[in-house]
Amino acid sequence: MVPWLAAAAALLGLVLVLIRPLGMRFSGFLLLGAAALLVMDLLLGQWAAVARRGRLWRRFFRGAVAAVLVPLAIIECYVLNQSRPTMTALPADAVIVLGAGVNGTEPSLSLRTRLDAALDYLERWPEIPVVLTGGQGYGEEITEAACMYAYLTEHGVDPQRLILEEHAGNTSENFSFSWEKLEQVGIDPARATVAVVSNDFHIARARLIAQKQGYGHTVGVPAPLPWLHLEVNYFLREAFAVVKSLVFD
Repeated sequence: MVPWLAAAAALLGLVLVLIRPLGMRFSGFLLLGAAALLVMDLLLGQWAAVARRGRLWRRFFRGAVAAVLVPLAIIECYVLNQSRPTMTALPADAVIVLGAGVNGTEPSLSLRTRLDAALDYLERWPEIPVVLTGGQGYGEEITEAACMYAYLTEHGVDPQRLILEEHAGNTSENFSFSWEKLEQVGIDPARATVAVVSNDFHIARARLIAQKQGYGHTVGVPAPLPWLHLEVNYFLREAFAVVKSLVFD
């Protein structure tokens, strides 16, 4: 059973890695890793059947795997919990919309879902100032902030509400550069309530980074992706990204 399971995981993982348009490369690498772990456990099981040292190494191996998987499972539960749209009905002193990819001058799927979630929130609270944060990356003809500005104004948002931050290249910079923009309009991020608009899988990490940078209180405005396989892929990836942010950001 185990050899067949390992082979199936490896084959599916290889397919997901090689077929880039599926957008599930991380899930593919995860399956390849799972296949490698299954093969290692199988080999250690064969050793354990004939030697005491093999049994000790198999216990150590399984303990090490559990020591990694259990914390990751707990973090995954936290990410899932933070992704729920339970706070979007709450007012805030300001809104930060986090940038994502731009295809030329058009918002990517990820960015468009964020902007649609922002539109819903801004319609509910029409007086709140909004920081649009995101610089210009590879393959982008304009900054992410400029793309968001065009999309929101085309959909009826008052341009006077929108503040562009066009230099950030990652989530940490999104918040650090937006801090100054908020202060310029008389809002103290350390004391204010800030609504953060991003994709649902990203809300947990975004709020953690904001908290580390001194933001007083944030509420998440999550935007789900329309395709389940992408949601699964990004939610799985995000647990590892949260660990990276806690350690390095």
